[in-house]
Amino acid sequence: MQQKALLSSNSSVLTFDLGDAMDRVHPLSEATDGQANVELLNQIGYDAVTIGNNEGLGNTKEQLERLYQHANFDVVLGNLLDQKNGQQPDFARQFKIITTNSGTRVGVLGLTAPFILTYPLEGWQPIDVFEAIPYLLDKIKGQYDVLILLSHLGITVDEKIAASFPEFNVIIGSHTHHLLEHGKRVGQSLLAAAGKYGQYIGKIDLELEDHKISAAQARVTVTEHLPSEPDDDAEIVGYLQQGEQLLAKQQIAKIPTALSVDFENDLSLVNSGLEALKESTNTDIAMLNTGLFLNGLDEGIVNRNQLHEMLPHAMHVMKVTLLGSDLIRLVREIEKNRNFLRRFPLKGMGFRGKIFGEIHYAGLEFKQQTKQVTSNGKPIDIFEQYTLATLDHYLFIPFFPTIEIAGKNELMYNKFFRDVFGNYLMKHFPI
Repeated sequence: MQQKALLSSNSSVLTFDLGDAMDRVHPLSEATDGQANVELLNQIGYDAVTIGNNEGLGNTKEQLERLYQHANFDVVLGNLLDQKNGQQPDFARQFKIITTNSGTRVGVLGLTAPFILTYPLEGWQPIDVFEAIPYLLDKIKGQYDVLILLSHLGITVDEKIAASFPEFNVIIGSHTHHLLEHGKRVGQSLLAAAGKYGQYIGKIDLELEDHKISAAQARVTVTEHLPSEPDDDAEIVGYLQQGEQLLAKQQIAKIPTALSVDFENDLSLVNSGLEALKESTNTDIAMLNTGLFLNGLDEGIVNRNQLHEMLPHAMHVMKVTLLGSDLIRLVREIEKNRNFLRRFPLKGMGFRGKIFGEIHYAGLEFKQQTKQVTSNGKPIDIFEQYTLATLDHYLFIPFFPTIEIAGKNELMYNKFFRDVFGNYLMKHFPI
C-alpha cells in the first residue's frame, strides 16, 4: 500500500533484498531447495536482490545455479565467480542500472561475504571485497547518477567501504543482523540496515535535484506494528505443513528401538551420530555435542521430516588431522570448557539449536584424575598423527582454538550432517 501511495505521488520506488531469504531450517526450504522462497520473493516485485551465505553455502553449486531459474527479479552479485571458468555465474549479473520515471540512473552493486575457506569447496571463487569494488566501479563508471550497494558483508565492512569509496551514496547492509533505526552517515555515504528475521522493514528516502541527491534519510518500521490480514497465521502454518508433508513422504529407515534425547539415561542417539561420522569419513575417532539433536526418533519408520526436525543445522562433516600432542591439547580444551558449554545458549554459525550441550567422544577417552588422553584404549603417541571426524561448526566457534591453529582441516561440503546421519540409518536399518 505504501509503495502504491508513493508511486501515485510521482515518486520512484525501488525494492531490494539483501540475502539470507532462505534458511534450510524451514522444512519447505529444505523440501524445495529454496524454490518456495523464490516464489514468495516473486510476489514482492523486487528490483534486485543479492545473496547471503544461506543461499551461497546452504546450497550445493547445482542447487544455487537452479535457485533463481523462475525469479522475476535480477540477482546482483559482483564478487563470486565460477571456479571452473572464472566467469560470472549465469544466475547473477555484476551490476544493474535502473532508470527512474524522472530519468535518474540508479546504479546497483551487490556483494556477499567472501568465505574463502568454504566457497571454493562448492566450486565458487570468492573475490575480496576491496579487490572487487575498484573493478566494478570502473565497469559502471559514467553510467549512474546515484550508486547503491546491496551489502551482505556486515556493519564493519560497510563502514570501511563507505570510508574508502565515497562513490557509494547508499549502502544497505546485512549479514551481521545489525539495526540502524535512523541510518548512519559515514563519509559521503548513508548506511541503512533493518535487523534480522523480518522484524523490521527498512525505508530510505532520497530527494534529488538535477538527478543528484540533495537529502537522504533512513528509517525502519516495526513489522508487528503493521496491519495484519485475517489469514496471515494460517498462511504461515500452511507453509510449514506443506514442507513437513513433502519431507515426510521420503521414508529412509526402520529403526528397531527409539533413539532418545534423554542423554542422561540413554546415549544411543549421540552414539549413532558418532558412528555415522566415523563411517562417512573412514576414521576411528569422532566428537559431537548433544545440543545438535533437537528431537529423538521413535521406534519404526524414519522419514526425512523427522531427520530435519532432529538436525535442522546447516553443518557439514569435517576431518581434523592433528599430531598426538595437539590432540591431547584439544581434548583438554574441550574438558576445560565442558561445564561452561553444557547449558551455553549458542547462536549462529550454522547452529540452529538452543544450547551447546554435552560433548561426547567415540574412540577417545579422558581420565579426569590423571588428565591422560587415550585413543581406543591406547595412550596417545604425541608424535603420531590422528584424524578426528567432527563438524565444521567446531572450526568456527571460539572454544577449541587448537582445531584452527594446529589442525589440518578437510571440510566435506558434499556432506550435510543430517544427510550423513540419514545415510547411516538407511545402511544399518533398511526398510
